[in-house]
Amino acid sequence: MNPPSPPVTTRQSGPVCLIEIDNPPVNASSQPVRAQIAAALETANADPAVHSIVILCKGRTFVAGADITEFGKPPLSPALGAVCNLIEASGKPVIAAIHGTALGGGCEIALACHGRVARADAQLGLPEVKLGLVPGAGGTQRLPRLVGIETALALVSSGRMVNADEALRIGLVDAVATEDLETAAVALAGRMAGESLRRVSNLPVPAFDPEAVEARVREIERRARGQVSPGRAARTVLAAASLPFAEGLALERATFTELVATEQSAALRHVFFAERAAAKIPQIAGVAPHDIRCVGVAGAGTMGSGIAAALAEAGYRVIVVERGVEAASAGLGRITAIHRRALEASRITEAQCDERLGATRVGTELSDFAPCDLVIEAVFDDLAVKQDLFAALSAIIRPDAILATNTSYLDPEAIGSAATHPERVVGMHFFSPANIMRLMEIVPTSRTALAVLATAFAVGKRLKKLCVLAGNCEGFIGNRIFATYRKQCEFMVEDGALPHEVDAAMEAFGLPMGPFAVFDLAGLDIAWARRKRQAASRDPAERYVRIADKLCELGRFGQKTGAGWYVYDQGKRRPDAGVTSIIEAEAAISGIARRPIGADEIRRRIIAAMVNEGARLLEDGIAQRASDIDLVFVNGYGWPAWRGGPMFQADRMGIDVILAEVRLMQSRDGAGWEPARRLIDMASTGARFGDA
Repeated sequence: MNPPSPPVTTRQSGPVCLIEIDNPPVNASSQPVRAQIAAALETANADPAVHSIVILCKGRTFVAGADITEFGKPPLSPALGAVCNLIEASGKPVIAAIHGTALGGGCEIALACHGRVARADAQLGLPEVKLGLVPGAGGTQRLPRLVGIETALALVSSGRMVNADEALRIGLVDAVATEDLETAAVALAGRMAGESLRRVSNLPVPAFDPEAVEARVREIERRARGQVSPGRAARTVLAAASLPFAEGLALERATFTELVATEQSAALRHVFFAERAAAKIPQIAGVAPHDIRCVGVAGAGTMGSGIAAALAEAGYRVIVVERGVEAASAGLGRITAIHRRALEASRITEAQCDERLGATRVGTELSDFAPCDLVIEAVFDDLAVKQDLFAALSAIIRPDAILATNTSYLDPEAIGSAATHPERVVGMHFFSPANIMRLMEIVPTSRTALAVLATAFAVGKRLKKLCVLAGNCEGFIGNRIFATYRKQCEFMVEDGALPHEVDAAMEAFGLPMGPFAVFDLAGLDIAWARRKRQAASRDPAERYVRIADKLCELGRFGQKTGAGWYVYDQGKRRPDAGVTSIIEAEAAISGIARRPIGADEIRRRIIAAMVNEGARLLEDGIAQRASDIDLVFVNGYGWPAWRGGPMFQADRMGIDVILAEVRLMQSRDGAGWEPARRLIDMASTGARFGDA
């Protein structure tokens, strides 16, 4: 067997030394890569035949970041910061030839070079803040010297990537290659040979308005809603203007070291790895998806319009069908508005807007779907309506075309039973607004063909969705747990908390909006209709809170009617004494002596209820892994990523603490609140959800 190739090799292009990194899959700056770059630099600088150096990468990308598996472990020499300093200190010019992504440590390597050439497809950024960190190899100190404090603040505190054209415009790269990237980099290296080297650390930070920048930093801290890293990243960037470079580097490294040990960074790294795990679906490994080019959307309401817009953005040809000319016209207006808003926000060009609208056709006849490879239904969430639609579509589309249901609660198996070839039916549950929300739950039926399942994931990936496999049950993963979350919130209101107190506790926890504000935003009538449908099958021993029903009977459906759990005055919500009176009256009818409930208890009860239901989902095989549940709530329900998700929180709080809280629920709330078997077993063995 041949020994493995080293991750870094060198070759010559005339007097230019090419240091080439080949460390699949993303050329991460692992310890062997760092050590071999350092050795190659030393050799090239000592070679009189070499007058300049180019750092480039094989494969699909430049260095896409640090080796995240090294985080939290003893540092391995040489550190990336030391390698970046070696690059900058080189006596011969070093050029970075960037393609694909230069992120985190990769961007810092490029910043340390004396020149940077990017291919047109390149993207650069410092996304460490998304892992609860700051750049740790000079990024916060070199970037503002190149692009200015204001731009550096925006990029480092958000982790946003910039494309090659923007990187050129702001001064992050020196050129965008219009020819072969290696050729362009070698040419730049040749021009720089013998010239005075432009070391970024020696550059002054461009002038800026200190008051305006300080205000911007405070705004970054405020908007982070409890996440520490954006503000710390901004403050570290700002320090570049007042500290000598070496002191700025020391501050950056100390900040990185401090943050990597925090709970927030651990949570964000958990989410990072969870996303990679979610993409691994063993049952479709090696299964080829269908070739999807034309996608139909049945229904052009809020959800259907969002789905259609997302499909057009991803480059699909889109056919939308609505019932009647008036509804179709309104749907086209919604779709057009989505694309026009993206244009007005400068996220797309006029040509891209025209292209997306040109790829979308809105009609009124189901026969319009005949050319589609996939049809996604986004009609009213009623079983009979969806079954009738699938039966009708079965006579129109090709036998191999896929039918997807976007239902939130209904059974995809029952919906698919109305279709001929039910093996082509799959659930693709988008979250609203579908053109913005990243999450998609993909729900196979017992008859879904593996190629159809693989296609759903392939389409989701092309839509840039985070796809999570969910088993078939009412509400799937997210809405099933959310229903439990909702019940517990209503229990606490009857027990003694007020809606605004529950909301304040959860907003302080990091949610952008508390649960009762969310209920009002979504509309109380939707959940009311579902409760009425379920009334006949409800366990009479199960605790049932009637307060929300009373609000609905009064026509208080939330924001859209100006009153729900709150009252709304010109869009601003405020607590309502009338709601408090209803709560107190219902508690008295139920024989409940209300008591004050503090923020800690509110959070503990909510998390315990969610975790217990999550444990049941794992037992039932509805969720593949605990981290998938965390992803659903981080990406679909506003759970702060820096909290890691409810299952991550359970590990941090202790499974025994969660179990004790669930046992209290069982004794207080009766049927439906028994501890999951998995929780009991984990508490007895000391296991954690993260052990799986």
